[in-house]
Amino acid sequence: MSTPSTPPTVPGVWRRMACLLYEGVLLFGIVTLTGLLYGALTQQRHALVGLHGLQATIFVVVGVYFVGFWSRYGQTLAMRTWRMKIVGPDGKPPAFGRALARYLLAWLWFLPALGTTAAAGLKSGAAATAITLAGMVAYALVARLHPSRQFLHDVLCRTRLVHWEPVTPPSAASTAAAR
Repeated sequence: MSTPSTPPTVPGVWRRMACLLYEGVLLFGIVTLTGLLYGALTQQRHALVGLHGLQATIFVVVGVYFVGFWSRYGQTLAMRTWRMKIVGPDGKPPAFGRALARYLLAWLWFLPALGTTAAAGLKSGAAATAITLAGMVAYALVARLHPSRQFLHDVLCRTRLVHWEPVTPPSAASTAAAR
């Protein structure tokens, strides 16, 4: 646990990737529920009808999830599990604008690879997945070049991903023993 005089440590890349994987599991549920509600409310009968509206809705809902948790608590549910926290320059959870900028810039994980897939005209799901995973690995490795091992979107937004330890209240037994 860090004290105010000791700067918090930065989680390792593998820990961050494990948190990203867990975040994906949580997002699967959010995206599935969003798609179900969107389909029911718009009476969507075919997957390709209203596709862009569904994509925009999912983009907004996922943004509300991330920006809401980051700006309020500095962490999402997965980050809490993996004991990580996003902090701004003042060491507190980022303000709404900074959290929104971080969400938008975090798409740098995927956009270059997806753009490459589209520019190459690849239609194979396996090829798109391989290029996207390679792009994500490359993006994660770029963090190794930064002195404090922060990702590019954190550097651009002036946020930091740090190790977080929950504050544990004193137990009733230790309080009673102190009396």
